[in-house]
Amino acid sequence: MSALVLDFQEMGKTQLSLAGGKGFNVAELSKIQGIQVPEGFCVTTESYRQAIERNATFESLTDQLDALKAEDRGPIGEISAKIRQVLMEAEIPSEVVRAVARYLSRHGEEHAYAVRSSATAEDLPHASFAGQQDTYLNIVGLQEILSHIRKCWASLFTERAVVYRIQNGFGHRQVYLSVIVQRMVFPEASGILFTADPVTSNRKILSIDAGFGLGEALVSGLVSADCYQVREGRIVEKRIAAKKLAIYGRQEGGTETRQIDPDRQMTQALTDEQILRLASLGRRIEAHFGSPQDIEWCLADDTFYMVQSRPITTLYPIPEANDQENRVYISVGHQQMMTDAMKPLGLSFYLLTTSAPMRTAGGRLFVDATPRLASSAGREMLLNTLGPSDPLMKDALTTIVERNFIKLLPDEEQARSPILHFQQSVEPDPADVAELIRASQTSIEELKQSIESISGPDLFEFILEDIQELRRMLFNPRSSGVIMAAMNAYNWIHEKMNEWLGEKNAADTLSQSVPNNITSEMGLELMDVADVIRPYPEVVDYLQRVDQDSLLNDLVRLEGGREAYDAIFGFLGKYGMRCAGEIDLTRTRWSEKPTTIIPMIMSNIKNFEPNESKRKFEQGRQEAAAKEQELLARLKALPDGEQKAEETKRKIDLLRNLSGYREYPKYGMVNRYFVYKQALLREADRLVHAGVIRNREDIYYLSFEELQEVVRTHKLDDRIIRQRKEEYKLFEKLTPPRVITSEGEILSGAYNRDHLPAEAIVGLAVSSGVVEGRARVVLTLDQADLEEGDILVTSFTDPSWTPLFVSVKGLVTEVGGRMTHGAVIAREYGLPAVVGVEKAAKRIMDGQRIRVNGTEGYIEILE
Repeated sequence: MSALVLDFQEMGKTQLSLAGGKGFNVAELSKIQGIQVPEGFCVTTESYRQAIERNATFESLTDQLDALKAEDRGPIGEISAKIRQVLMEAEIPSEVVRAVARYLSRHGEEHAYAVRSSATAEDLPHASFAGQQDTYLNIVGLQEILSHIRKCWASLFTERAVVYRIQNGFGHRQVYLSVIVQRMVFPEASGILFTADPVTSNRKILSIDAGFGLGEALVSGLVSADCYQVREGRIVEKRIAAKKLAIYGRQEGGTETRQIDPDRQMTQALTDEQILRLASLGRRIEAHFGSPQDIEWCLADDTFYMVQSRPITTLYPIPEANDQENRVYISVGHQQMMTDAMKPLGLSFYLLTTSAPMRTAGGRLFVDATPRLASSAGREMLLNTLGPSDPLMKDALTTIVERNFIKLLPDEEQARSPILHFQQSVEPDPADVAELIRASQTSIEELKQSIESISGPDLFEFILEDIQELRRMLFNPRSSGVIMAAMNAYNWIHEKMNEWLGEKNAADTLSQSVPNNITSEMGLELMDVADVIRPYPEVVDYLQRVDQDSLLNDLVRLEGGREAYDAIFGFLGKYGMRCAGEIDLTRTRWSEKPTTIIPMIMSNIKNFEPNESKRKFEQGRQEAAAKEQELLARLKALPDGEQKAEETKRKIDLLRNLSGYREYPKYGMVNRYFVYKQALLREADRLVHAGVIRNREDIYYLSFEELQEVVRTHKLDDRIIRQRKEEYKLFEKLTPPRVITSEGEILSGAYNRDHLPAEAIVGLAVSSGVVEGRARVVLTLDQADLEEGDILVTSFTDPSWTPLFVSVKGLVTEVGGRMTHGAVIAREYGLPAVVGVEKAAKRIMDGQRIRVNGTEGYIEILE
């Protein structure tokens, strides 16, 4: 039988399930040499288990709770209150009472104790339940302690704890409670020590919050704390708060709040010597646990006592480098408009495809920008490239450069540094675009035919060879030349029309309805699919209700069903390899789940008249042509006007003939990825059949090299897949930074707010115009229920979102730059757009009326 009570010193590393996260960590703390922990014991989860087993009322109420969702706040409040009452009245088993009495007499029954909850799902690396259960201070006597043990058990069912469990997928029967009973310390000062800066995430900065008396005053928000920051044994910052109140223990038990003498309120809670001593203890604890810690401490008689330590779960992991050098990493997701976590196989393929120096962290990709920042030319090129595309990233990197965090290499080393200078020797010909597209299509058709007959280890060799072909196409100088020429033409028009005519963002109108844009064509072609379906009411009604892909086969039985089926699957034949987050090969493609596109087709049927796609495209083309004529006419009226008009005409032609190709290389890449994926899933099916893996999707949690080895050997340790799935769940909850250093510091950057309205929400202007409308905050494609005239607000968009752009009249995203997908398509469709808006989907509420200024780059909330 498991122990009912365990002393801190008796607890072993395998007893997490008995002690709960908090109890286990306190026991671990007590074993670190040189760390003082008030003595005590844990009333284990086995005691809680015995108290609730065979309690029919508890079982019945928990069954009712299991059936509820997080939004059922009324019933949750009602049922959880009843469960708390049951636990408060529960009889503590006599064996538990005897065990508590025995351990209490060992530590001294006359002393005061803190009684604290410790849940089995608390203070774990992947889930912080901090503050979910209760703490009681200065409790004296066996009966009082037993009463407060019951209170701790009941705190497992506060409304807040119940909702938190539901939201995080923990069953109410999965979580058990241990109770820590620990000798009270009556401190002069107490607080919290973070071994990494909780604001910037810098692992070199240790941050201490301190106040007078017991720590509950700080935790409850009753008082402001002093804040001291220490870096490598030196105090680098001190902020002294006015500490007007403090909580102290009373002699007869319990606590009281007292006023601090006015002349003491602004004095440091800790002396400088104490700050440095505490910092040193914090680093020792961090080294023991092997990760940054959030530590509760108190100071009595000039001795620091540690009463809790838990991992800081909010820190973003640092990309790994095999050296101690200062390094700077920039997010690939912010450039590729896909900041979600990727699975290991998806990361693998991207790493095989790219030529940039990449690292992974938190399921995301980062480019190591250190080599660029170590040379003057590299710095200038990087900042100039990022300036127009992502001002926040540029601002963050500028801060790093100004701090001299990355030292410049000596001149002779800079000369040898492999910084790429893209030299465009000849201006691309519009015929290059058609030739590049044709070459890509031919290559993909050849790949599809060749890969069909290849399997087993040979398949991996084949894919590695074909990735070289993909790389040749992606990094073909002619392809890069077309894209660079289009971008340069866009920027040139942007700047020169402003300089010569005082007209901002003229290039945006000129970018509408350009030829050869595979992504904007996709959005228009889905409108054509709606045109095929619209005349058949029976089909429209059926599609509004269909929720399983297999049911689409029943379409052909309806009038117009064959036409609808052919139109849907004809569209998927061309675009079915697309999906949200498509740079991750493991994501479910439209071809794999065709019902994904049905809501978008329904939206087009509802919002548009027949032939709207052709009208939309033609309207954009005419607006661009009219803008071109207007600009050229105004230019000709200027001094040197003929020359200026001639030069501008040449740039407009480049922009219109070449910029559509910008979306094509990615389309080619995603096409190839889908071919690879289908072949690998055939291998996965063989592995399932052979009993090597349980589900075909398990291969997504292996790197390419690992999967290659599994296919070769038919051996795999099950635990690897389980661990990777757990990691991925954790990574999904993280928000990736734009810029992170090797010290873990996250730099967000800031926009220039000059000349903007005071309440404006600032971003980057990428498609001009001002529009007002209803904000629709949409985080996943399947949530999209848009009316024509809505303004789409989301975290990021990639090509799969394009069909939604035809229904909206403005766009706001949290991620993006002037040349990223959302901006390019917004300009082509003539939508005012602001991107790179920090936390837009939280700051703007669904349904609010907003104004988007795509010319100046800000949003105003109108109601």
